[in-house]
Amino acid sequence: MNNYLIDINEEMKEYYKILCPNFPEWLYDYINTYEMEKQGRIRLNYRNTCSNFFKIKYEYSSLNHNIGVALIIWNFTHNKKQTIAGLLQNADIPSFKNYIDFIIDEYKVQKTNQSITHNPIKNSKEIMKLLERDNIKLEEIDNCKLYPIAHTNIPKLSADEFEYTFSVGLTRFKIWDLDKIKKIYNNVTISKNENNKSELVFQNQNICEEYINTTSKMWFKWISDYNRTAMQFMIDILKSMIYKKYLTIDDFYTLSEKEIINKILNCEDEYLKTSFIKFLNSEKVYPSLEPVYDKYCVNVLPKFKYVIPLVITEKGNIRIDKLSLNSKKIIDELLSTPKGYWTYFDFDFKPYNRQKVLKKSIF
Repeated sequence: MNNYLIDINEEMKEYYKILCPNFPEWLYDYINTYEMEKQGRIRLNYRNTCSNFFKIKYEYSSLNHNIGVALIIWNFTHNKKQTIAGLLQNADIPSFKNYIDFIIDEYKVQKTNQSITHNPIKNSKEIMKLLERDNIKLEEIDNCKLYPIAHTNIPKLSADEFEYTFSVGLTRFKIWDLDKIKKIYNNVTISKNENNKSELVFQNQNICEEYINTTSKMWFKWISDYNRTAMQFMIDILKSMIYKKYLTIDDFYTLSEKEIINKILNCEDEYLKTSFIKFLNSEKVYPSLEPVYDKYCVNVLPKFKYVIPLVITEKGNIRIDKLSLNSKKIIDELLSTPKGYWTYFDFDFKPYNRQKVLKKSIF
């Protein structure tokens, strides 16, 4: 057995058994590659849980997520190509992906000489050898969006979104337990959607409503004042570290998130270091109708993350918001969340790359 899977805690082992009672032995070879081991150092619940505001149950990595996605795909399809595509979907992501994407885009515009092209699958001798052994072409697995069961755009339900809501809800928001996950998961099957594409769908309306009711607690927390402000602060502190040359773009592909955090905490720039420590100790964010210039104040638009699953009915497969008034109310309330106001932490921090102006942001 893969050593990584031996070392995970008992709850995660039981969780994986729910997703796929019979773990595919052939998947271990891919999990054991260097590229996947590296994903184990990227914590999905670390990116926006640095401060004391969030109390995570235990660490959950990008590798944890990728394995979970692969198990869901295998459980429903028994298709090796789709399963591998799901496992490798994040092989090229850097540390702090939610934030570094915007930093990389900015540096591309500035035509930086930083190296920002990474193709770990193509460049991995281990993975390419395994693909050759399994008679699979690179172009068949290097884009999981080829397979709608693996990944699709919201509000459709795919393995990627399904696993993320379970794992983050289990480890960070604590809205799930294993029995409830099992109940929800075992009600799902594969069917065709309105575009005649395969999609994960619910077989029972009541269970789908239960999924919406529980998962929506996460949706609203993702766009909460604190979460949006904290995410923007992390973007700004990381940009400032790069601006002052304490970090490079390549560092996000070679260092773990913990190592990057340590670089900030041990930075010789007292302003950056002390500002970050103030952030770590902040547990409250304040709203404002106007910018507050002596505080870390931002205007961050929400990025909505939600799903509207299909339900199998006698009249065909129908989206839950067309069947349930309560589910429609939850989704409408989410999408009508007030926008455009300012939020701030009770300390001052002006990022080096934009110290003279407060501006709207979106992530």
